[in-house]
Amino acid sequence: MTVNAAKGRPEQVGPPRGAATTRSEGAWGLVQPHAGPARTLWLVRHAPPLIPPGVCYGALDVAADPHATQSAAASLAAALPRHAALYASTLQRCEQLAKSVTRLRPDLIIKHDDRLREMDFGAWEGRPWDAIGPAALQAWADDFAQHAPGGGESVSDFMLRVAAAFDDTRAALAPGRAAAWITHAGVIRAAGLIAQGVRCVASAADWPRDSSPGFGAVRVLTLAD
Repeated sequence: MTVNAAKGRPEQVGPPRGAATTRSEGAWGLVQPHAGPARTLWLVRHAPPLIPPGVCYGALDVAADPHATQSAAASLAAALPRHAALYASTLQRCEQLAKSVTRLRPDLIIKHDDRLREMDFGAWEGRPWDAIGPAALQAWADDFAQHAPGGGESVSDFMLRVAAAFDDTRAALAPGRAAAWITHAGVIRAAGLIAQGVRCVASAADWPRDSSPGFGAVRVLTLAD
């Protein structure tokens, strides 16, 4: 989930369909995931979903492009540290990538976690953003933290569940070990905020406005003690 604060609407963007790549990024810049005994969290976005552009999809369970998934899996399997703790959203676009990675890396075991699912947009799911209309989007922007778009999930509730998963993942990691989440753009952005100590986003202007993590891309966070 990406929010355009000026327009008050989310944007779901990424590289052209099929252009899945794997790259290592920190929350706000490049990091070295293997340096020293630090614990690291690899945030991996699924491959491009098979859905027309301009359609709202969060909790909507759509499949990902199979060829782009295989490409992303090959890059990720080659990069992940041995015996990394692997967690995956239960939506099929993430499960596809997780299963493809473990076929290449039998040392990795998938742990499914509903808390890594994308934000739920309720009745907006599967509808074109243009059909949802500016009034509904403005109502969300006016109460960004607490309003549940489409009757689904509020940003406040979304941040709480991602923070709970973040805390559990960090607590389970020994020094020098890595965990990976195969998840969604909104979850990756939320995790970046949480890593900086931000657990409540009061307005759309406070939501990260950098470009959305690319499909199949990796963002690596170094976890503080």
